[in-house]
Amino acid sequence: MRKILLAGSTNAWLRERATKTAFVRRSVSRFMPGETIDDALRAAAALKADGITTILTKLGENITTADEAEEVTQHYLEVLDKVGMSGLDAQVSIKPTQLGLDQDRAMCDRNMDRLIERAELRNNIVWIDMEGSPYVEPTLELFRRTRAKTPRVGVALQAYLYRTEKDVESLIPLGAKIRIVKGAYLEPPTVAFPKKADVDENYYRLCTRLLREDAVRAGCLLHIATHDIGLADRLSDYIANNKVPASAYEFAMLYGIQRGQQLRLAKSGKRLRVLISYGEYWFPWYMRRLAERPANMWFVIRTMFG
Repeated sequence: MRKILLAGSTNAWLRERATKTAFVRRSVSRFMPGETIDDALRAAAALKADGITTILTKLGENITTADEAEEVTQHYLEVLDKVGMSGLDAQVSIKPTQLGLDQDRAMCDRNMDRLIERAELRNNIVWIDMEGSPYVEPTLELFRRTRAKTPRVGVALQAYLYRTEKDVESLIPLGAKIRIVKGAYLEPPTVAFPKKADVDENYYRLCTRLLREDAVRAGCLLHIATHDIGLADRLSDYIANNKVPASAYEFAMLYGIQRGQQLRLAKSGKRLRVLISYGEYWFPWYMRRLAERPANMWFVIRTMFG
């Protein structure tokens, strides 16, 4: 099922038809509050009332022209300004291919520099999202280049990739902000763990490595980005048993998923940052969310008939 859903995420024929289907649009509305930044900001304000902070991301990837990259960059500059004026604790997350990585790496670097300059001005943070495995190396190059200039940048790493353990070790001396996710692209077994149990165990190992004393001392910040309650509780136990300072980690979840767990974390005093996605190009993202956990598919089925 996971492979079918991931393959479907890149199918233009399926995207064209599914995005016009009422039940699909109804179910996706539970994962994202709307298609505009104003929709996302309203959702962030509502979460703030529960003590939950946020990350905002405009859906879309693999733009094809420099003009599109400029449009995305301008959009995020405006988002950083709107967040600054709103009083919300809301960061932003971008994909390098939204900034022109496929067209011109120098252009991508320049666009990232512009976002970081605005983040500095607005006292905010820009996260670099991770895409499929061919993009890992250029994405880490972009992160390292940016991190050398400012601490106001973070990067997502994927637990299902074999290489991630070494990538974490290389980033710890930088005092990096790292969001650990399980991974949601269709990858061959030559580069990624094919079994869920192995991904889960690697996720735990990566997180506990970033919670160790030397990583904390270096200034690393870990985002524990999972909806797996058992895994989150296991990491909470590690944090309590090893007296990891609260400044060293945050939990991270997606808007509309495991709402009960989100409230439980917030009420227990844990720092939680919810990623709010918005935009018109939601179909590939939506399919990857379904592929991440079988429970998400049942969620959609209940929505269809609820």
